[in-house]
Amino acid sequence: MPLPAGASGGEFAVCANRFGMRALYLGSGNHVRAVRDVGALSDERPPVPDELARHGGGTGPHRDGWGVAFGQQGDALVIREPSAAHDSACLAFLQHQAIASPLVIAHVRFATQGPKLLRNSQPFTRELGGVVHLFAHNGMVPGIEHDPRFQARRFRPIGDTDSEYAFCALLERMAVLWSDGRPELDVRISAVAAFAAELHTLGPANFLYSDGEVLFGHGHQRRNAAGEMAPPGLHVLCRTCRPGAEPLDVAGLSIPPEHEQQVALLASVPLSDEPWEAPTRGELIVLREGKIVHRQRRGSGGRADGVDALL
Repeated sequence: MPLPAGASGGEFAVCANRFGMRALYLGSGNHVRAVRDVGALSDERPPVPDELARHGGGTGPHRDGWGVAFGQQGDALVIREPSAAHDSACLAFLQHQAIASPLVIAHVRFATQGPKLLRNSQPFTRELGGVVHLFAHNGMVPGIEHDPRFQARRFRPIGDTDSEYAFCALLERMAVLWSDGRPELDVRISAVAAFAAELHTLGPANFLYSDGEVLFGHGHQRRNAAGEMAPPGLHVLCRTCRPGAEPLDVAGLSIPPEHEQQVALLASVPLSDEPWEAPTRGELIVLREGKIVHRQRRGSGGRADGVDALL
């Protein structure tokens, strides 16, 4: 059976893991409502979901699970279900709650591999260094559990997806750096960039990873409307929301401009008519408080072609 347009192919359709998914990842911001494809929003104040229900089985095939993580002060409120977001009473309740959070990651699933169970729903979470880390992945990385480059000893997957295994392998590397507390940002960036470069040798590796302070977004490639696997894997939009202006409404995502704030949004495809930018294949973007603080571009061979200084 062919996968839907935008699907990563193989074991996933649209978002990460061995199953198809769409997701929205939000970094710190105001009240956020919505979710679509793989994306991330970062701004200076809080967020909450809404369009998640529409894409989680309302207008699309992604009926096999959903999840939302609200990060705050090193912890996270994580709500997941192995059922359609569109029919979820739990999500309907959340849509009427003004949950404030500096980071929101949301995900809807279209299962192509792995049973329809809670353990296979994203976003995934783990504790490291006394902080909750969050992860969601769009793509397929078959054979990762047998690749000696990706060890998962201290951190073990609970479910059956390669996306969760990838997260465990990433944290295995990060644990060394976090042994004496939170490492410097440039050290974390180098580790995540090296991991991303190796991960995309296995297959489409679009992912978002938060360590409680910053949001890392890695764009690789995804299946486009023509059915071809090609970059970009993510799109990015940066803007300023000012008091008194119209609310920022992006495909169901709404940020009331109660305070002036910087907003950065990552998504699989542009969610509005604004001038979204398509990062290069294998590019790593780091967001903090609604701003891009670092960009690192990589070539197809996995080596860094250029590194922008921390902003």
